[in-house]
Amino acid sequence: MPHISLGNDAPGIVSLFQYRPETARPLCDLADALLRGPSSLTRGERELIAAYVSTLNDCDFCASSHAAFAAAQLPEGMTLVDQVRADPSSAPVSPKLRALLRIAAAVQRGGKDVRLAHVAAARDAGVTDLEIHDTVLIAAAFCMYNRYVDGLSTTLPDNPAGYAAMADLIVSAGYAAAAR
Repeated sequence: MPHISLGNDAPGIVSLFQYRPETARPLCDLADALLRGPSSLTRGERELIAAYVSTLNDCDFCASSHAAFAAAQLPEGMTLVDQVRADPSSAPVSPKLRALLRIAAAVQRGGKDVRLAHVAAARDAGVTDLEIHDTVLIAAAFCMYNRYVDGLSTTLPDNPAGYAAMADLIVSAGYAAAAR
């Protein structure tokens, strides 16, 4: 049960967007820019980073929803998402994505945990400065989103299949659709 009366029965961050639409729009705009905007990282890879950070933060709603969003946009689907969430060091991802996941995990622990060695390893794997920047910002933003969702004790969907339905909406219409 949420810590405050949200006046709706929507799960997770959707309930918070309905409660306070004036903050929903900029939060959704940020998610759209980070996860759907122009990038050399695919949308699926960026969603995978969001799902991984949310898993590390133990945010059930965000981890499950972004896992579904990633799976819908990656050829390997939920199999790969589950492997990354369980152990990215042994998951069948490119060295580039593995290096970015290490950076994301460091950001999740704390910004100062990102070390020059993380950046050097990423560069050695062919990661660009823009990809490092975007990974740090995705990880930092998802720490905020996760704390927003869990800090107000939002609910989970009654039916886990709801994550797949949300994935269809996000993949086709983006995060701005969630703010409506």
